[in-house]
Amino acid sequence: MSIKAIALDLYRAQQKVSKLEALVEEASINEKDALRGELREAMAEWQVLRNILNGKKSSSPFRS
Repeated sequence: MSIKAIALDLYRAQQKVSKLEALVEEASINEKDALRGELREAMAEWQVLRNILNGKKSSSPFRS
């Protein structure tokens, strides 16, 4: 997977996290628990993609 594709997926994941954060703020008490679960999953996905992108961008010490 190219860096550009990973960056695009990361952007989409960030947008999803931002949207869910806004929904949690506006939600009623009953809906907040379900939305928080979705938000945790979205944040975990975002973090994985961020780690992948950071790993792709950094050069390996063995390549030098």
